[in-house]
Amino acid sequence: EPPIIIVFVIQSQSNSFHVRQAERRRADLLEQAQSLTEKPPVVLLLHNLSDNEGDWSILPLLPYLSQSFGKNSSWIVFLEEETNVKMTKLVQVLGKFDQNKEWFLGKPLHDEESTIIHHYAFAENPSVFKYPDFSAAWALSIPLVVRLANKVRDEPLKSDFTIDLKHEVALYIWENGKGQHLTAVPELCTEPDDSPQAQHCATTLRSLPPLCGEPVSADDVFVAVKTCKKFHSERVPVVKKTWEKDALFLEYYSDHADPSIPTINLGVPNTERGHCGKTFAILKRFLSDDVPKTNWLLIVDDDTLISLPRLQVLLSCYDPFEPVCLGERYGYGLSQGGYSYITGGGGMVFSREAVVRLLKSGCKCYSNDAPDDMVLGMCLNALGLPVTHSPLFHQARPEDYARDFLAHQVPVSFHKHWNIDPIAVFNKWLKDDLRTTTAGGLNKSTKTEL
Repeated sequence: EPPIIIVFVIQSQSNSFHVRQAERRRADLLEQAQSLTEKPPVVLLLHNLSDNEGDWSILPLLPYLSQSFGKNSSWIVFLEEETNVKMTKLVQVLGKFDQNKEWFLGKPLHDEESTIIHHYAFAENPSVFKYPDFSAAWALSIPLVVRLANKVRDEPLKSDFTIDLKHEVALYIWENGKGQHLTAVPELCTEPDDSPQAQHCATTLRSLPPLCGEPVSADDVFVAVKTCKKFHSERVPVVKKTWEKDALFLEYYSDHADPSIPTINLGVPNTERGHCGKTFAILKRFLSDDVPKTNWLLIVDDDTLISLPRLQVLLSCYDPFEPVCLGERYGYGLSQGGYSYITGGGGMVFSREAVVRLLKSGCKCYSNDAPDDMVLGMCLNALGLPVTHSPLFHQARPEDYARDFLAHQVPVSFHKHWNIDPIAVFNKWLKDDLRTTTAGGLNKSTKTEL
């Protein structure tokens, strides 16, 4: 039997907090490998591989991976910074598969109903298509990497939106039934590492989201809600009944000043499509003396449902004196040098430093109704500022995401009121204050790890 040689790719990000998390994961992998092999495995941090913004979409990286490791490796294993790996077990599991064949291995997710974030794919039978939960790690055998890399080289990737990467990668590999489908590997798990169910697992998840110290205080977050006259009576009351009470500094921005809410008219007419003009007016106001000075700005839509206490816990991990732009990351044209952006509906978070740099750059909307989130993405890309992804923000409703994917998250936001009762959704998914639930349950290992 030829030895199994694994190249690990940590799907890392360039924000300093995430770099630390990824370095810690790499150190753990190397330490485990030391006791198993003479030669340390290759552990790559994705954000370091090139200057290409589109690398996080994986497919543009395949030619590099094929060229560098196609001759002397067996598997490329992709993992997230919170994926715990039991190396001995993983090597055993991979050993069950013939490494000279094409394999796409992972923990399968499927859609219960067809969803907008997957362009309503497989509408007749949504659960038929399986795609990997990246948190459990996923693997490609080298023969598959080599073939896919040639395909990427020969047929340019389409320049389009990247919305749910795990689904899009699986579709590309499946190739309308001509390629490989995902093979389910029960040892790739998203169980917490300390759970009794995790004994057979080669991968597990950190049991709790990281706590990086005290949650950011409510008086350090300024909340901007974008609304317009026609939604004052329909959507604003939902914000008031759900999460408004958790905000200390919050303003509603509209095309119409209504003192009963109260809304502020920023002098930007409402537009049907994008809200670029309105959002840039909010950025300017955030830096002005008209509002309290805070380190963090959160911009949401009037139909965003969000847990501010959970956001405050999450923000404790980030340095507001760095340019931080945080939320659910989408991409546009990533295969051809495009850009990443924070999709607006799930909530866009900016550190003060990010807002200062955005406005200083002179970047502006090409029209009032340009899509604000995409224009900001273009600006950040031109400035070389990173867009930081958190899967805890959601551009769509809970039913638009795979059940097993949401099962290992403590979500921060969802978006849209279509065919749902938004107050019930808030109460089910976002209501409890995380601090009360985790403080008692924090085990020592989490505290020491951070």
